[in-house]
Parts: sequence; C-alpha cells; structure tokens
Amino acid sequence: MLKILVADDHRIVREGLRKIVEQTRDMLVVAEASDGAEVLAKIAKVPLDILLLDISMPGPSGLDVLKQVKTKRPKLPILMLSQHPEDHYAVRALRGGASGYLTKESASSELIAAIRKVAGGGKFVSPALAEHIASVLDTNVENPPHETLSDREYEILCQLGVGKTVSEIAAELSLSVKTISTYRARILEKMNMTKTPELMRYVIEHRLIASETAGSRR
Repeated sequence: MLKILVADDHRIVREGLRKIVEQTRDMLVVAEASDGAEVLAKIAKVPLDILLLDISMPGPSGLDVLKQVKTKRPKLPILMLSQHPEDHYAVRALRGGASGYLTKESASSELIAAIRKVAGGGKFVSPALAEHIASVLDTNVENPPHETLSDREYEILCQLGVGKTVSEIAAELSLSVKTISTYRARILEKMNMTKTPELMRYVIEHRLIASETAGSRR
C-alpha cells in the first residue's frame, strides 16, 4: 500500500485528490497539509511513500518547501502539482529535487500513472515537458530574462505580474516590506527594467501566470 501525503491549501482540492487516489486498491492518503509548516511537521511524524505537493501555498513557496523536505527526507519521492503550465515552474522543481511535475488540469489516470512512476524511483514528465527541458538544456538557445532569476525572485515576479502590491506579497510570504522591495529592485535590475508595470507586461506577454489568475486581479 502506497502511503501518500497530500499538501494543498484548498480543502476541496485535497478532497478531490484523496478521492482519485483512493479509487485504487494500493494507494492510501494517510495525511494532509495546508501549508509548508504543516508539511514539514507531517513528514517528520507520518510514515510516507510519496508527497503530492502544491507549488503555490501560503508562507514558503512549494519550491522552498521542496528543498526543505529533500534536506530532511532526501529519498522521499515528491510529485509537484500546479495550476501553472509546465514550462513555468517544472524545470525549477525538477532541479530542486522533485520526481515529477503535473498540472492540475491533468486527467485522473495521468495522476495515478505519475504516482506509480515516482514511487518506483522514476521521473515523471509529459512529452511536452520533456521537449521543453531539452530546449532549456540546448546551449545554442538564448534563455529568456526570467530564467536568470532565483526561485524566490521568480515567485515574486509572478505575484507582481498579477498586480499584487509589495505589502500584499510581504504579508503572503511572511517577509518584511523592505525585503520584498529589495527583491523587486533586484528583479528590475536583472530584467533590465525600471518600473513594475514593465514587469506586469512581461509576465502577461510571456504567459507566466494562469489567465484566470490574471483576470481575477483586474
């Protein structure tokens, strides 16, 4: 029996994942978590075979939690789940130690297949993601400016892109306004820009956020 921890800040999503997983006879959701701190507490106490980890949660981002989990449980397979398209966070997640990356729009059968793949020690990537990874590794292809950002900088870029203020981002990430302002200045410098509206245009033009997310902030 594969013992699974489902980590997502939306209860309805956790319930949906539980129902999908427990339709199979050899999988069982033994714990749930709604934020990074809860994930770290659960992996220290609950025997697990796999972690299903949402990439966007309150507090530390899924990528931050991923790195912390891999430090504490380096052999625990982690399947990242996200509403973002594969080419936005997948490469960063795999570099951080994830065993696979799956969008929340994927079919139930694909989720089960992904769980089985990573449980067996493999890596799960869709054909489209495999092609994207190949292009990223191609040294002859010039990577876009946002690829130069750190994981935290990229996360803040996307939040600025949906119109969140520095204060809102600081509260959501449990960081000071000064720290977020410093990140914003560093992002502008790396992106060779001077104002936040330029970042917002870039994020929209490069489709770094889900369309429904962008629309909800307008």
